[in-house]
Amino acid sequence: KTHETVLEINLNAISHNLNFFKSKLKLTTKMMVMVKAFGYGSGGFEIAKLLEHHKVDYLGVAFADEGILLKNAGIKLPIMVLNPENTSFSAIIQHQLEPEIYSLKGLNAFLKIAEKRKLKHFPIHIKLDTGMHRLGFEEENLDELIATLKENKFVKVRSVLSHMATSDALEHRDFALSQIDLFEKLSSKLMVELQIKPIRHILNTSGISNFPQAQYDMVRLGIGLYGVSNDVEEQKFLENVGTLKSVISQIRSIQAGESVGYGRRFIAEKPTKIATIPIGYADGISRHWGNGLGFVTINNQKVSIVGSICMDMLMVDISEINCKEGDQVIIFGKSPTVTFMANQLHTIPYEILTSISQRVKRVFYRE
Repeated sequence: KTHETVLEINLNAISHNLNFFKSKLKLTTKMMVMVKAFGYGSGGFEIAKLLEHHKVDYLGVAFADEGILLKNAGIKLPIMVLNPENTSFSAIIQHQLEPEIYSLKGLNAFLKIAEKRKLKHFPIHIKLDTGMHRLGFEEENLDELIATLKENKFVKVRSVLSHMATSDALEHRDFALSQIDLFEKLSSKLMVELQIKPIRHILNTSGISNFPQAQYDMVRLGIGLYGVSNDVEEQKFLENVGTLKSVISQIRSIQAGESVGYGRRFIAEKPTKIATIPIGYADGISRHWGNGLGFVTINNQKVSIVGSICMDMLMVDISEINCKEGDQVIIFGKSPTVTFMANQLHTIPYEILTSISQRVKRVFYRE
């Protein structure tokens, strides 16, 4: 790929952030790291390879094909598939991935294939719904789940997990604690009835920081690895991982009364210098970030985005700064940060990171 727009990924920063969260854990606590959605937009394989070097215990992906890509690329770490479709079970078995099972329908479908293939103790992960109400077995399904798994030799429950809805929102602390309590109750019942000792895990990134008492056997690190925290104090300890860069394609001068871009959303009030940058909403830059709300950084100076962001380009007002065609432009990184952008756009950093399209070249480097 030979694009002037690149997303630079600092591998040292990823290692730093991983070690920061590791330092919050007991020595015995395992770590699963989420590399779903193309490593939160940062590149799945390269991040997985680095995590393998750091000897994390598990990788997490959302769908089977994400895991298959990693296995085919040579990743040896165990990979858990968090929301596998029943149609992907054969591929999961073939590529030695480990499915999360969240319903009786899914379990029965998987067992049918496992029996057909004469599998023995194939690792599965049981998801419990403790209040997120997205996926998982609820308390009333537990007896049927236990009955189905009892004496079953085709599969082995490798882990039991749940997911917290409000680990980052301390105003909902009581709800979070109720989820942890219910997880303790339901997972203990499974362990006693099935006489198993699975890995238990409920904490995500903000859970690691806010509910350390619920580390259980493993935690799941997600957005924190990529340098983003919901806590302003904690953010100071994390390093910026991704810097989205582009260049100035062309510079022009316009007169008062002339307009820029579709729909004439920007009309100059005085003579203005405009630079065009080859990145747009097809690359993952929200159209809402245009029309004076957003900015980019050129030569360490903030420059306002003017007019509507186009599919492949955006325009900025460079009247006040000294720059030339070919100069580097920072779309996000240290300034603006993805957290700042997210706040301005009334969204979350996850959406900004995962929106950066695959046509943007990823460049990995160590300092």
